[in-house]
Amino acid sequence: MKDESHLPVAEQSLVFRLRKRAEIRRQIPGRLAVTEGKPDKIANLLDEAADEIERLQTKNTELGWIANPERMGQ
Repeated sequence: MKDESHLPVAEQSLVFRLRKRAEIRRQIPGRLAVTEGKPDKIANLLDEAADEIERLQTKNTELGWIANPERMGQ
């Protein structure tokens, strides 16, 4: 994950913010999932959402190249 923490929140990508929030949740000492060593379902869902956004962004980029082959040289 590219570190965007030096940027203002408004300039951080949604994927970065989702993954960062999942990371923070997993480190909160008082959380039941942390104390019991169980998976944090919300943190997992945040990571899953970030994965899906990245997958869709990649697919969108690939489709853009297909629709605009003249951009291939750029």
